[in-house]
Amino acid sequence: MLDYIYRVSFIGHRQVEHFREVEEQLTEIVKDLIRSKEFVEFYIGRNGDFDILAASVIKRAQEKYGKANNSLILVIPYPITDMEYMEKYYDEIWYPDELHGVHYKSAITKRNEWFVDHSDLLVAYVTRASGGAYDCMKKAQQKGISVAQIGCVESK
Repeated sequence: MLDYIYRVSFIGHRQVEHFREVEEQLTEIVKDLIRSKEFVEFYIGRNGDFDILAASVIKRAQEKYGKANNSLILVIPYPITDMEYMEKYYDEIWYPDELHGVHYKSAITKRNEWFVDHSDLLVAYVTRASGGAYDCMKKAQQKGISVAQIGCVESK
């Protein structure tokens, strides 16, 4: 039985600028977590470029370091149709009870709140002081959750 599971969520803007730089930063964060933690659960969505990039970085790290101490978990905000593909790609798929019955227009926001409530670390790709990723990062900071920010927030 594991003494401690370190929980890491990824949130970010839908579109990624400076793709290679973001990928390199993600690679370092994921590598360090896999090497330093007893067990890591990586929580991720699939709602834009950042989510897809982060998932692919985690998959590459699993190929290099193995899956013995980590798991890639897709946290869905509402039921999805292409579950067969998703089940092959992700180690697990979770649809948290708190999200059942949530209107689809607010489901991603509610899922992001779930990330904050269930994480030890939030990896946030935030480049502007607006939007859901920015709001989620601010909530995590207010709750005292560690945040690894990728990208600089532009001044308004």
